[in-house]
Amino acid sequence: MDPIDKTILSALYAGMLDSSVSAYERLKARLPVSQEFYESRVAHLSKLGLVEQSDSSKLTFIGRDALKVVLVGGVFDLIHPGHIHTLKAAKGEGDMLIVVVARQSTALQIKKNRKIYHSEEQRKELVSSLNFVDLVLIGREGTLYDTVEYVKPNVIALGYDQAHREKDVAENCKKRNLNVHVIRLTTPIPSAKSSKIKEELGDSIYGI
Repeated sequence: MDPIDKTILSALYAGMLDSSVSAYERLKARLPVSQEFYESRVAHLSKLGLVEQSDSSKLTFIGRDALKVVLVGGVFDLIHPGHIHTLKAAKGEGDMLIVVVARQSTALQIKKNRKIYHSEEQRKELVSSLNFVDLVLIGREGTLYDTVEYVKPNVIALGYDQAHREKDVAENCKKRNLNVHVIRLTTPIPSAKSSKIKEELGDSIYGI
């Protein structure tokens, strides 16, 4: 498939998950294409059965199957080189990278004594600034798997220092009839951790 068409399908799927920004605006942020060009390509994809004929803002099942969606979750309170390496590696595993920013309540459930410096919206904005990330969502209330069920990724990429076990995540997805491949990403700089940065620089930068 033409890479531009894959990018359009990604923009459409992002719009299905988060309608606050139109698919065309998402696409234009990455590729300087005209509205006319975009509409002509969507019409072409619709003829191929990849986009709904009755609603050109939605993918068909065939269109969704044409995309390999990778999901990464995390707190992302401070973006550091370890995050960049991990997220770039995750993007390399598929066509579309969706990052889920954990809600404050969820992050504190995992680690009760965690200090979180930025709000959910601020953390979403931080990750959204990375041009290789296709969509950033704030996690749903409930468990991790409520969000996974909403996104329906093909791949879940776990960070090198995340506590979740690949086998446990895969089994919990299977219980929800989700066929997801779970992988563990590595990093060339495992010493880069948010907790360490906060411990050493939090006081001086944030006055906490």
